Amino acid sequence: MSAAPAPSPDAGAGRGALLPRRPGRTSHAPSGDGLAAAAMILPAAILFGLFYVWPFASGFWLSLHSWDGFSPPVFIGMANYVRLASDRIFLGALENNIIFVIAILILKNVLGLGLALLLNRAMVGRSFFRAAAFVPVTMSFVAVGLLWSWIYNPVFGLLNAGLDLFGLGFLKHSWLGDANTALYAIIAVDVWKWLGFHGVIYLAGLQTIPAELYESATMDGAGRFRRFWHVTLPLIMPIVFINSILGLSGAFVRNFDIVYVLTKGGPNHATEVALTYMMTKAFQDGAMSYAAAMGYVLFMIVGLACVGLLALMRRQRLAL
Repeated sequence: MSAAPAPSPDAGAGRGALLPRRPGRTSHAPSGDGLAAAAMILPAAILFGLFYVWPFASGFWLSLHSWDGFSPPVFIGMANYVRLASDRIFLGALENNIIFVIAILILKNVLGLGLALLLNRAMVGRSFFRAAAFVPVTMSFVAVGLLWSWIYNPVFGLLNAGLDLFGLGFLKHSWLGDANTALYAIIAVDVWKWLGFHGVIYLAGLQTIPAELYESATMDGAGRFRRFWHVTLPLIMPIVFINSILGLSGAFVRNFDIVYVLTKGGPNHATEVALTYMMTKAFQDGAMSYAAAMGYVLFMIVGLACVGLLALMRRQRLAL
């Protein structure tokens, strides 16, 4: 009898390869998890679609029509946007918005950081001063506007009275009645209201900087200015960008109340901003679709500006 041939070492592997593999525990996620996640997200997605996506799309469709709010809308394509390019008042309002933004970004960041540096120091009554700096933020725009309209009053206003008291009566002025000073007077009010908000953000950023860095810089002979320039400022640059984005968006889309209460866009459109002009065209002139076109132009400007700031912030973080 001949001996049976020894099995090839590859035979078992071949047979094993023909056998179906048992699925591992991590090979496939249970389908129930995906359904549960979709069920949790669905209510928020529906609300987002109803209150954000649908109004945005329908508003843009409205901007392509001529509509006064009552009669049926008539499709006119891009005519409203072409008209905006030659609207002298709208272009002047955008120019005022740009001035508003530049002044706000400089003043809120510089003064907000200075306020935060003061409030971050050890001093008596520090908690009181921190709370007092934030009080204007909690006040409504209408209350702030009425308060400052009395302060700016050329007859009995506190500002002109204070100038008289310190022998500076020659500086007395109709601050809101002069086209040369009205816009800057409103900017000062907006900075006063939001200074505490931006100061608190800077204060939170300052408190995240390790004290050991300041101690090391001091031991290396760095003075107060060099410690600020080489330690504090580089580490709070993300906070600077965040405050800049907040200030930019606020200067474009959150200045209606203060402008309307103080001047209503006057005198002679000197303080007109895009939002006040939109309100005038929509509710006084009945040009709803034209006002909608202004809103989308403003949306594009703010969006591009914010994207630019985010790109700068990303580049700065990569550089660090």
